[in-house]
Amino acid sequence: MLTFKEIITFAYESEYETAYDLSKKSNFSTPKIYTAKGDLSKRWYVYFSFRHPKTGKLKRVTPFYGNANIYKTKEERLEILTAYRRSIIKLLKKGYSPFSDNTEVHSRLKENKPQLEKKQPVENAKPLEIESSITKIEENTLGIQEAFDFALSYKERLVSVTTIKSYKNRIEYFIKWLSINHSNINRIDQINKKIILEFLNVILTNTSARNRNNFRTELSSIIQVLVDNEIIESNFVKKISVLKSIPKRNKTYKDEVQEAIFEYLETNDKVLLLFIKFISFNFLRPIEVCRLKIKDINLNNRTIQFKAKNSPLKTKIIPEILWNALPDLSKFNPNDLLFAMDKIGGTWDTELNNRRNFYSKRFKTVVKKKFNLGEDYGLYSFRHTYITKLYRAMVKQSSPYEAKGKLMLITGHTSMSALEKYLRDIDAELPEDYSNMLENKYE
Repeated sequence: MLTFKEIITFAYESEYETAYDLSKKSNFSTPKIYTAKGDLSKRWYVYFSFRHPKTGKLKRVTPFYGNANIYKTKEERLEILTAYRRSIIKLLKKGYSPFSDNTEVHSRLKENKPQLEKKQPVENAKPLEIESSITKIEENTLGIQEAFDFALSYKERLVSVTTIKSYKNRIEYFIKWLSINHSNINRIDQINKKIILEFLNVILTNTSARNRNNFRTELSSIIQVLVDNEIIESNFVKKISVLKSIPKRNKTYKDEVQEAIFEYLETNDKVLLLFIKFISFNFLRPIEVCRLKIKDINLNNRTIQFKAKNSPLKTKIIPEILWNALPDLSKFNPNDLLFAMDKIGGTWDTELNNRRNFYSKRFKTVVKKKFNLGEDYGLYSFRHTYITKLYRAMVKQSSPYEAKGKLMLITGHTSMSALEKYLRDIDAELPEDYSNMLENKYE
């Protein structure tokens, strides 16, 4: 039985023409070229799916590399893969099937082969042998690393840089664990629910239920990409249960502690104080403050625009209490970050998460040690503290429903139910004294 490489190479050299009966149901997807986003250190290939004779479903088959990866420029590599892709399409239309003996197809091609001059290979290039691990695969499929690389490349077009970094870190951790504990597994179709469960149990034992659930969610998201692109048949990660976990919550500050912190920072760290005031008075999350640039603040309208957790762009007013704390921003470069390490306005060539971590660590060093605060207190605690203050002040002047309606505009919550859940979580909404209902009065 001829190998796929032999048939494709033959077709590439012959460049034959054929007709295709469009009335028949297609047994294959259109072959595509994977270029690893232009990374020449990774393997490029042509890939497609073919209808399996037993299941009747399209199944991803082993990608075809040929000799493409011996070429050292993008142009040469793309040229040879384009030729391979064109030849594969013609082969498929002629009747080639990766699940049957194709000797007859090859014989038919050989009879009609025109005598054309063969293209010369790149100088000093050596033929690249197909790895034995690929040729021995009974049911063709992608390797684990290649499959995950494909899914991550797909996700890069859909999610933020922060999210894709999280995906990559968790995938790398999983692959490392897999190489140590299941070194015999090297194809994506060998991974199943049992393997994922075993891995998640290790995460649970070493860390927490919350971290285990996060791994489950992100692995499921990546696996779903492979399902959607017909690389594997089903997302078995979805069938794994989510464990109940108790999230850690930042406590609200007592009034005297919050006032003491502000007073201390006024003298010892004004940059950190202003950072905290954006969290306290504008109710931004720490990572949202880290994204701010000078140009995001409209000096004429006294508004601020930023990328929020639940929307690509959100606009808020800057209250007078925060506006009075700002320096004259008209003197700064509009493209500079508002917070650049230990100064207001400047450049800072590091990732967003690193900037957030910088201020979290700074708060821990400057404030938490000074005031002997536990792990339940952090930068997020200021957001909880001031939303609680604002809600309790509003509810004194109006009904709870009216107060929540006004509060939604300020906090940025997208629905009443989301705000109500948040208020419950931080214990902002407390009942009136109900002592009179508990008194036992008998006449």
